Amino acid sequence: MPTKKRIERVEHVLSQRQPDLRVVLEEVTNTHNASAVARTCDAAGILHVDIIYAEPEIFPVNEAISTRAEKWLDLTHYTSTTQCLEHLKNKGFKIAATHLSEGTVDFTEVNYAQPIAIVFGNESDGISQEALSLSDHVIKIPMFGMAQSLNLSVSVGIILYEALKQRAANPNYTKPPLSPEEFEFFKKKWLKLD
Repeated sequence: MPTKKRIERVEHVLSQRQPDLRVVLEEVTNTHNASAVARTCDAAGILHVDIIYAEPEIFPVNEAISTRAEKWLDLTHYTSTTQCLEHLKNKGFKIAATHLSEGTVDFTEVNYAQPIAIVFGNESDGISQEALSLSDHVIKIPMFGMAQSLNLSVSVGIILYEALKQRAANPNYTKPPLSPEEFEFFKKKWLKLD
């Protein structure tokens, strides 16, 4: 039976979740990276992580790296990029895809104080052309060294904390809370995980 303190902690964390800020991982296969991304998402108040992976296996997680953060996330598996991104667009989400190419904008130039899903590609190839074609924004983190990319979880953290900063600074943004039904669903689920 959960203690009163534990119930209060779960309720507090759920009240801080960002249901309209989602992370989408496309064909991420490195267990270390996937695990670190889960930990970053939980720390940043993300609830929903959408995973595009052609194989039926789900998110490759190493619990020693993730510190079991994935159990506090709602992971949804899709077998195709179009299926995932069209579903999110139909729910009113803008899509921002991370990509190193001509025409990308600095990640700080996007408005994150709206329903938005940020797509991160796999470690070697980045995002697919399919994801690129379905995106409303194509963003990049500027690089100033010889290396032209960051570790996946570092990129996720940088962009999510920019999103949180923008949301906190925007007086017109009102974070939509979880519906009472969602709140109760995740509260019961999380309290059973202890």
